[in-house]
Amino acid sequence: MISRRGFLRFIGGSFLTAVALGAYAAGIEPMLLAHVKRYALTPPHWPDGLKLRVVAFADIHACRPWMTQERIASLVDDANALQPDLILLLGDYIAGMPLVTGPVTPSQWASALSGLKAPLGVLSILGNHDWWSDGFAQRAGAGPIIARKALEKVGIPVLENDVVRLEKDGHGVWIAGLADQLALLPARRGDPCKGLDDLDGTLAKVGDSAPIILLAHEPDIFPTVPWRVSLTLSGHTHGGQVRLFGYSPVVPSRFGNRYAYGHVVENDRNLIVSGGLGFSILPVRFGMRPEILQIDLG
Repeated sequence: MISRRGFLRFIGGSFLTAVALGAYAAGIEPMLLAHVKRYALTPPHWPDGLKLRVVAFADIHACRPWMTQERIASLVDDANALQPDLILLLGDYIAGMPLVTGPVTPSQWASALSGLKAPLGVLSILGNHDWWSDGFAQRAGAGPIIARKALEKVGIPVLENDVVRLEKDGHGVWIAGLADQLALLPARRGDPCKGLDDLDGTLAKVGDSAPIILLAHEPDIFPTVPWRVSLTLSGHTHGGQVRLFGYSPVVPSRFGNRYAYGHVVENDRNLIVSGGLGFSILPVRFGMRPEILQIDLG
């Protein structure tokens, strides 16, 4: 039987361990240099001879002290150093929590992102927090929202239920971007958020048989994505922000851990969910370092 002194030592040790882990999760891991998460795959409908390197950012959540304009500029340098053909931004540039020491304005984070450079360009979509932070757009039930205006002002196109055709080495590839699936907050307590996404209408704009890369901030759309789409890229979940042994206790998805993080293959369809760079609700990351995606296709 454990003695009283042994019990108190156990309690004291457990408390100190909890404090240390909490300090690491709140003060250290969120500030670590972004890890480059690399994937290499040849998805369906991918033409022989087309090699495409995509670099992607998700969930920046710009704010002080964690995701300052200076830190975003440093991440931009890291992305450019990967020599991508194309850079994609997967939404949620706006801070998603009140626990900040100061704002990073849309003009500031957009200015930092304007340094992204790739031969095929930089394309973006918007996320739920970008919509939720814009009170005028919420009341109007429509955009363009502040985040979109900030991105477009620095020359970064925003795709909301729209497509762009790119070409590399004589091969075409379509980038399709969905409007956000949780864009409008509920008018009454208990009602769901209203999405502005139109998957069918977006894909109807694709004009030929070239492969499609779909950008969808929330991964919950994936079960309805047709096989015609070669790859879906998402963010939003942050990998749960806390991830232990491949499991995230809390995931902002109705599918739980099914689409929490990483490369998911279902019925020969491919989804990659980024763990993101910032955080929402609480400034905590544990077992889920900030990450930049590098995806080599073909």
